[in-house]
Order: sequence, then C-alpha cells, then structure tokens
Amino acid sequence: MQLMLFTGIPASGKSLFYKQRFADTHVRINLDMLRTRHRESILYRSCLEGKAQMVVDNTNLTRAARADYIRRARLNHFSIHGYFFDADVEEALRRNTTRTGMARVPEVAILTAAKNLEPPSYDEGYDQLSVVRIEAGSFIVEEYACEIR
Repeated sequence: MQLMLFTGIPASGKSLFYKQRFADTHVRINLDMLRTRHRESILYRSCLEGKAQMVVDNTNLTRAARADYIRRARLNHFSIHGYFFDADVEEALRRNTTRTGMARVPEVAILTAAKNLEPPSYDEGYDQLSVVRIEAGSFIVEEYACEIR
C-alpha cells in the first residue's frame, strides 16, 4: 500500500506526471477535481480503508498541509513516497499561459505558492523522497538529495 504525496507550485507538472506514471495503478486525489475538502476527505478515507494505492495530487506547499495525509497513512500502514516538483517559477508561469479554462491559474497563485513553499523533509515521516524536474519536455526523477536522512 502506497501513498504518493506530491509537493509543488501550480504548473510544475504534477498532474501530467500523475497521468504518465500512476494513472493506471493509483487513485488520484486532487482538490481541483473534487472541489471540496469534504469530498477529498471521503475519497482519502476510502482509499485508506480499502488499502488502495493513491496519489495526492495537490500543491501541499507546507509541512502543515502534508501532516494529516502522512499521519493518517502511517496509522494505516502505508508506505509514503514524496515527490517534490522543483520547478522554476518563470517556467511555471510560461507553462500556465498554455493552459485554458479552469486549468489556467492566476499568475499571483503561482507567485504566492512559490513564496509559501516549504520543501519536504524526511523528518515529516516519508519513507522515500524524490525530486522531479522537467528538462527538454521530459520528467527527470532523482533521489531527493537536499538533505541527509
């Protein structure tokens, strides 16, 4: 049983990464789709109870935002793999301009998220952490080397 917990600013590639890597194997928990925290909580609880593999595809910018997901997953004996989307703000702003409709977010949302971003840390309870970057249109995934376990 796995919880994949994404952290990154808007337009950093989180949802596309989910679609390419996990869509066939993991339930997607995404506030943009579910629209309310109540619906998100129902789906998250169902995945925990059903022992379903899942990805929380939200920005999860702060330790506080990630804490309840990690705590509840740990209580239910899930392994927790964090993915930190290390995106350049200017590149995220550029990618956002190619989006349409509800997928496009106000620029201020990206700039504010970048200011509030707290990179994840093993001491939050992760079993594994990876960093994800986009280079030449492809995802590069590496072991998270920003800290020593």
